[in-house]
Amino acid sequence: MITGSLLRRRSRMFVALLAVAVGATILSGLVTIYYDIPRQMGKEFRAYGANLIFVPSQNGSTISRIAVENASALIHGNMLGITPYRYESGKINEQPFMAAGTDMEGVKKTSPYWFVTGEWPTDDKSVLIGQKVADLIRLSTGSVFTFSGTDSAGTTFNRDYTVSGIVQTGGSEEEFIFMSIDELDNAMGTSNEIDVVECSVSAGEAELQNSADQINESVDGITARIVRRVAESEGTVLTKLQALVYLVTVVVLLLTMICVATTMMAVVIERRREIGLKKALGASNKSIIADFLGEGIFLGGCGGLLGSALGFAFAQAVSMNVFGRSISIQPLLIPITFVVSVAVTGIACMIPVKNAADVDPAIVLRGE
Repeated sequence: MITGSLLRRRSRMFVALLAVAVGATILSGLVTIYYDIPRQMGKEFRAYGANLIFVPSQNGSTISRIAVENASALIHGNMLGITPYRYESGKINEQPFMAAGTDMEGVKKTSPYWFVTGEWPTDDKSVLIGQKVADLIRLSTGSVFTFSGTDSAGTTFNRDYTVSGIVQTGGSEEEFIFMSIDELDNAMGTSNEIDVVECSVSAGEAELQNSADQINESVDGITARIVRRVAESEGTVLTKLQALVYLVTVVVLLLTMICVATTMMAVVIERRREIGLKKALGASNKSIIADFLGEGIFLGGCGGLLGSALGFAFAQAVSMNVFGRSISIQPLLIPITFVVSVAVTGIACMIPVKNAADVDPAIVLRGE
């Protein structure tokens, strides 16, 4: 009887099915995006630099590489990159400059916003220089210059380097000369000394703070600090995006409920004579209610299953267009979408079902 009723009113039921399917698609897609936003946005924010740094516990001291290894092992979340820095002063053509020894491969991961004109260094005698340094002493890619300084023993050294690339960031990085940290150690006659370490971690602010607290309690010689301007901005944006997704999902489900309720109300009005005849022949209110609820639940189940499949396609399209990355399917969303769709259509059918149960067969069959 339910199937026959649906087939006889294909156009009306198709509208209701379409409404449920669209609502289920938006529900499934936006919830998928909701849970995937932290991962996607975390990767986007990592393009703005490190969100966790290590500095020496005491002023004037340095960090050992062993301490860095011990600290990095305590970090919760996905470590995208870790970059040590060591700073020493020197001169080029008797003009003072600051040299920064670092790991070039690490810089690419923790500071992807660096714009390098030329090439990244491939050996110890190749360096990156900041744009301000290049402008001040008129250096360009391929230029050779002599960097002089005083090592740990008080001996003056002179070393020749080739400019492989020029760094542009719009920040203080443009005032430095970047070279291999091992090369700077060799020039200074020291080793195993680091001034600061930058870490790029895909994790929330609370998780970062937990990692920093554990490092500060467990590792001697290191103070871990969260880069607040990055972590707090990331948290604020994520909270607002997730709130927007939640709001849109609720609004779409309400609209779906209204559409289904309107369609079922029209069906009840259209079938008043049929309902009256059933009651006159002995049908109980429970059987009338079961018929209409059966139609609604059937539509909700079909729309929920259809929306589960379309929802993943919708979420994938949004993720690829907005973030340029694919998303992972959430298997648990399929039963959740199905249950929510059935529940929404069931609730939407309450008023029409009540009207159907209140039909008076005597009045209806007299044509009133």
